[in-house]
Amino acid sequence: MTKSLNRESLALVAPKLAELTQNVLFNDIWQRDTLSPRERSLITLAALTALGRVQQLPWHVQFAQQNGLTREEMVEAFTHLAFYAGWPAAVSALECLEEERR
Repeated sequence: MTKSLNRESLALVAPKLAELTQNVLFNDIWQRDTLSPRERSLITLAALTALGRVQQLPWHVQFAQQNGLTREEMVEAFTHLAFYAGWPAAVSALECLEEERR
């Protein structure tokens, strides 16, 4: 798997997208109080898994941990998603979770 862009490398490649990501996504959407950051992380992990966006998962796994999700909860979420998003999607997500342990 190729390494995904981080905040700094995204800013070098696409400055406007980096600005929008920070200002709109993280400084606005993620800060709304109707859903907690923990809930938003769980939703994001589920969406990325279902869509097969595994390059984005490692960063969001770490972010989910910062937002209070445990490894066990993420394993359970990915297991649950196997029945809704498909077995390959769930296994790919679990592989990203295992990469974080190395």
